[in-house]
Amino acid sequence: MTVVLTGHDLDRTQVVRVARDLERVELEAGARSRMAGAREVVRSALDRGDPIYGASTAVGVLKRVGVAPGDADTYSSWMIRHHVVGQGPAAPPDVVRATMLRLANHFAEGSAGVRPELADRLVDALNDGEAPLVRTIGSVGQADLAPLAEIADELFGGMALEAGEGTALLDNNAFSTGWAALAVADVATLLDAIDIAGTLSLEGIAASPTMLHAAIGDTRPYPGIRRTLDRYRELLAGSAIWDAGVARNLQDPLTFRNLPQIQGACRDVLEHVDGQLAIELNASQGNPIVVPAEDRVISVANFEILPLVVALDYLRLVVASALTSSAERTVKMLGTPWSGLPTGLTPVANTAEAGLTYLSLAAQSLAVEARLLAQPVSFELTSTAHAEGIEDRTTMAPLAARRVAEMAALGGTIAAIELAVADQAVQLRGLRQGRGTARAFAAVRRHVPYLDSGDHVPDVTALAEAVWSGRFGREVLTGELAGVDGA
Repeated sequence: MTVVLTGHDLDRTQVVRVARDLERVELEAGARSRMAGAREVVRSALDRGDPIYGASTAVGVLKRVGVAPGDADTYSSWMIRHHVVGQGPAAPPDVVRATMLRLANHFAEGSAGVRPELADRLVDALNDGEAPLVRTIGSVGQADLAPLAEIADELFGGMALEAGEGTALLDNNAFSTGWAALAVADVATLLDAIDIAGTLSLEGIAASPTMLHAAIGDTRPYPGIRRTLDRYRELLAGSAIWDAGVARNLQDPLTFRNLPQIQGACRDVLEHVDGQLAIELNASQGNPIVVPAEDRVISVANFEILPLVVALDYLRLVVASALTSSAERTVKMLGTPWSGLPTGLTPVANTAEAGLTYLSLAAQSLAVEARLLAQPVSFELTSTAHAEGIEDRTTMAPLAARRVAEMAALGGTIAAIELAVADQAVQLRGLRQGRGTARAFAAVRRHVPYLDSGDHVPDVTALAEAVWSGRFGREVLTGELAGVDGA
């Protein structure tokens, strides 16, 4: 398959396919025409002597300094090196590829006013597997100047740029938006895994099924709650927990009983974030922009990416609740007062063996780290002194995206631990499983064995990797893998 860049319909699934699966990219013919037409507007404006930020002037506070027409092309390349100030570890290659894809799509939209050749260079680099070294720290989210300068320096260092094209390469949020697309995709994968873990935990603790009654969605009509209830009832179809007399409690602990409400909230927030992300993947993020209908280039602030950053902050807050709840369900299943099973879910009660007890500490440790990542960053302001006080806004967009990615990575292991513990509880309890939870049980057992007497705590790394990659969720929810059926 090939992702065709139009500048108007790039989505996060395409970003994932190009960034991680190395799917090929090409430009739509109409995008090339738009770019060529917009570039002519820039040339005409420069010929008229119109002031154009970053083309006839320098950038930042130095916008007050003019750039002579004869020097404008040289300045376009020269100024890129001024912004190569990235710090910290290198960004993952998939983030760099996502950035390059978003930048190419930004150019394809047309308002950046660059030649089609710049988009061609990015597309060729993607198709050739290039991924320049990009440092993670250095952008405050008012255009990702530092990381984009590293990409521009690597990919365009030998290319003769025209006036304003250097500014166009830097003055946008492709780094933040590309990273956000990957991170949001990871959260979607994580929420699927937590849904599955949650249903296994309900069987493991022999929960009351009233918390899945359809009336909940009717009386509390959040779309996310309704979708979650439908999913849980489907996964648990045929399970013994629906049978009279199986439930151990009238009301189970909140982290079990509130699962539809917690996961439903996550689903609703994810839908909101996806809406913001869909706009940012295709919107103009640059300054200045070309207005072909008026034959002019105007200064704007389209690099203000607050709508997406606030949404990412919101997402981390709600996912933190889902992860702390997952860790707490793990703790509850390992304790006899809550589960009614042997401590640590050992095969035999009253033994000196700890069973899976200490996995709860690992889950709690991970949950604390994940929760600390939930602190919003969109209102931070490091200083108003930069550029003589003109550039007095920050969104910290790259940090917002990076923290979503880090939270999702931690969450994959938290979900894996809950899955491993729930599988042990389900096997010890011996109740009839639902059609979906039976698939989940088998999928877990492919990575984590039953803990028998004398066994040590199993390694959940392989299961966590299956969760992170999405293989686990696809196997359980769709039966995608060979040999998996609905029984």
